[in-house]
Amino acid sequence: MTSRRRATKKGVSFCLMVVGASGVGKTTFINTLTENETIGHRILDSETAHIEEGIRIKPVNVELDEDGVRLGLTIVDTPGFAENIDNEYSFAEIVGFLERQYDDILAEESRIKRNPRFRDNRVHALLYFITPTGHSLREMDIELMRRLSPRVNVIPVIGKSDTMTKSELAVFKKRVMEDIEHYGIPVYNFPYDVEEDDEETIQDNSELRALMPFAIVGSEEEVVINGEPVRARQYPWGLVEVDNPKHSDFSRLRSALLSTHLTDLKEITHDFLYENYRTEKLSRTVHSDYADAPIPGEELANQSVKLKEDQLRREEEKLREIELKVQREIQEKRQELLAKEESLRNLESRLAQQGQEA
Repeated sequence: MTSRRRATKKGVSFCLMVVGASGVGKTTFINTLTENETIGHRILDSETAHIEEGIRIKPVNVELDEDGVRLGLTIVDTPGFAENIDNEYSFAEIVGFLERQYDDILAEESRIKRNPRFRDNRVHALLYFITPTGHSLREMDIELMRRLSPRVNVIPVIGKSDTMTKSELAVFKKRVMEDIEHYGIPVYNFPYDVEEDDEETIQDNSELRALMPFAIVGSEEEVVINGEPVRARQYPWGLVEVDNPKHSDFSRLRSALLSTHLTDLKEITHDFLYENYRTEKLSRTVHSDYADAPIPGEELANQSVKLKEDQLRREEEKLREIELKVQREIQEKRQELLAKEESLRNLESRLAQQGQEA
């Protein structure tokens, strides 16, 4: 396990997906994690707030230096999640995105001649931001984590945890983990083997497991404390320091994701999650289309292309719907304007007639 917990000294890559409702602190977390304005904050327009745009999946690549290790980090943002009345489309889009990355790997592995420039875009960890309600998990939270866990390492976090008191947060964490256990949701719980792993590994993973779900506070601003710049949030009653473990679990989570457990998350993704998907996919393909015949590598590659074409068609249809809606609104406005112009002409005509009679 120790070898898994250490990133190699050469450059490594890692893909992190962030999912959660709007306003729960995802963008601030991403920018705090990368120490840069990696993703801009969404500006809501009151005139278009009623339009259900739906989820958009946006990968962003950044390069970080973690203790001398060059880390190519891909962050997959999901703006628009949980903003519709029916979130089934959002669930399907996220699962579809995760599976398409597996399909690309499957197609590449099946080729006779591999592409030396092929990029592995599998998601190694997914942070699911739970809204700090103080109650228990919502039905949407349970359903999403249950659907995603077979495809990705799900790590639950509580966004904007500084909106709760220390005692409220402790109770909320306990309720969330009780719900996860009750519904049998297989989240990534920092696994360890008492018989095989060393004491340091067992202690570290036990502490991380005890922190779940991680209480996150992010900030893109610095405050000077005792002459030193500190990332913090300023409130009338005091400061909440991002990297202070007494205020937030941010630093422990960041270290686990980008350093100590990076290799373990990647190995579980490849050896367990991907292999399970690969077995399911090949089994379905064999039984439905080919019986006992071998599956050509190019055919699998074509399947991946078809999946992407279907995704593009869905996006094009959605854009056409939006375009038609805008055209209808423009036409309605034009009709209203013509009616007002006609009314104005009639009024001018009546006034002119009255003037002649006078």
